Amino acid sequence: MTKQTEPQSRGPLSRFFDSFEETMIALLLGLMTLVTFVNVVLRYGFGESLIWGLELTLVMFAWLVLLGISFGFKHTSHLGVDALLNIASDGPRRIMVILSAIACVIYAVLLLKGAWDYWAPFAGFDATSGRWFPTGFENSRDQAWYETEQIPMLAWLRWLEPLFNQGETYEKLPRFIPYAILPFGAALILLRVVQATVRIIRGLQDSLIVSHEAEDAVDQAAAQSKET
Repeated sequence: MTKQTEPQSRGPLSRFFDSFEETMIALLLGLMTLVTFVNVVLRYGFGESLIWGLELTLVMFAWLVLLGISFGFKHTSHLGVDALLNIASDGPRRIMVILSAIACVIYAVLLLKGAWDYWAPFAGFDATSGRWFPTGFENSRDQAWYETEQIPMLAWLRWLEPLFNQGETYEKLPRFIPYAILPFGAALILLRVVQATVRIIRGLQDSLIVSHEAEDAVDQAAAQSKET
């Protein structure tokens, strides 16, 4: 069974991210269910629909997936193949686990760079230079005027227009708002992978993936049944 020991005291920043992550996941699930339910009632009961409902649901699902990835690393709940780990002795197994964790950190850095480079033009920012790792920033075409297809612009977000759209009015929600989950989610994934890697190095966690906990639980239940 995967061993993971959470530290008894966490800093305020760690508590903030934990709370934000879990709250956002719960909120997104609730809103997706609500919007879908309302759309079904309107369509079959009144012949109407929220024209922006499907696009909003897709956006929330994308947010949910990226937040869920980081949440999975936090709770060591991602599935993986551990056939080689199970046949290796403790020393080689630990080395393989640490190497795989470092590889995941490198991948998360690349993911963050790609996420920023994709999102930045939509917010009028500069993308990073460098093919693999960022070496600086380079000018990218300002695409902050791009809008979503159907999601309406919210009145309380009109203050964004002079900052990102040269004072022009947004008819629909600008794309950089829903796309912001890309760099934020990638940064959160990197944070969780680094935290997990540190726990592995310190011996507080066995792996980045969940082991055969279901099989272990069945074996434990069977052993208890025999005892009784």
